[in-house]
Amino acid sequence: MLTLAALCCAVWAGFTWYAAAHDDTLAYAATRDEVREAGEQAVQNLNTLDHRRLEADLDSWEDSTTGELRAQLKKGRKQFAQQIRAARTVSSARILSSAVAELDERAGRAGVLVAVRTTVEAPKEKPATKQTRMRAELTRTSHGWKLSALAQVPVGYTADTPDERD
Repeated sequence: MLTLAALCCAVWAGFTWYAAAHDDTLAYAATRDEVREAGEQAVQNLNTLDHRRLEADLDSWEDSTTGELRAQLKKGRKQFAQQIRAARTVSSARILSSAVAELDERAGRAGVLVAVRTTVEAPKEKPATKQTRMRAELTRTSHGWKLSALAQVPVGYTADTPDERD
């Protein structure tokens, strides 16, 4: 009797393990986490720039992006680098929070909302810090998820409720 009970428990445990290991929701959750991490890193990269290591930081910008956004960054790189060298600025970003707003695995597209704090330091000036919310669009490439669009989200926007319209 004890052997039968042990066998039943073993079969149940094996079935449960197999079902959990082959659950599509686990794979989707893993992809969602991958997208969120890639989005955070890309937003941080594009909000970080140090005139002392300018070429490496601009390379990081290009490595974090794809498509039209990457083409725009490459096209304006030389002029932008001249401006940063002349201004001698250092900007650094810290991700405060993020969330995946949408994920279409089949199409290889995702949207991530990111709150970021950016500090900009310039010679002979007090550092300036600002917090922004950004919407990052990511596209899956052969090298992972890359930023394909980035836009600031307005702060303070609220939809009217029926009581507020009167």
